[in-house]
Amino acid sequence: MRLKDKVAVVVGAGQTPGDTIGNGRAAAILFAREGASVVLVDRDLASAVATREMIDQEGGRSIVIQADITREQECQAFVSAAVDAYGRIDILHNNVGIAKGDGPIEQVSGEAWDRIMTVNLKGMLLSCQCTLPVMRKQQNGSIINISSIAAVCAANIAAYKVSKAGVNALTHQIAIDNARFGIRANAIMPGLIETPMAIEGISQARGIPKDQLIRERNARVPLGRKMGTAWDVAYAALFLASDESRFITGVVLPVDGGQSARIG
Repeated sequence: MRLKDKVAVVVGAGQTPGDTIGNGRAAAILFAREGASVVLVDRDLASAVATREMIDQEGGRSIVIQADITREQECQAFVSAAVDAYGRIDILHNNVGIAKGDGPIEQVSGEAWDRIMTVNLKGMLLSCQCTLPVMRKQQNGSIINISSIAAVCAANIAAYKVSKAGVNALTHQIAIDNARFGIRANAIMPGLIETPMAIEGISQARGIPKDQLIRERNARVPLGRKMGTAWDVAYAALFLASDESRFITGVVLPVDGGQSARIG
């Protein structure tokens, strides 16, 4: 019960279809298991409802809010719904990101660049902006933004890389600006994680079997030659959400089996 009596908003609490669990859904389920009342926010209502059903089966507490976080009014709506339902927001966990249409810097289109920046970076800005007044009033709160080791490692996905580097910088700025209000802000940089978005999405984009992609990704991970799972990311988020990390803010934490340690 590490989050007993806390209220957690998980943005991106649904997931794309696939054989495994996604980062947002894993975090939402884990937060509920640890005693939090969870506000499940996703653009895909049916997927968020599926997450709620999983939480219900374990006796947890949650509500579902449909929202597109690139729209300020919809971000304000999920914040208002969370406060109306539970009276406060202790944790904001941002787990939304896309890379569709991305590629090397000389190939990515302006349209794809704008779309990726809007979802991956502006969306996190808006969700934080709308939540911060509630946390400032409480004089307490923890914001966890999901970035990627693409922000610091070589990658042929230029817009995604730059957007996630922006997430790291945004998180640092939020931490500095809000420390005096008792608010902490930290980012997690997952490495190669076996999620539906990664496996189903990339295998379809590259036109290769999922088994082949999994073998390729496993081989790139220093720690045990095996990708992580969404639960690895969720447990890192749980630590940053809990009072155990009460003196930690402005941190960018790799969860990557040592992959980013190869920088340089």
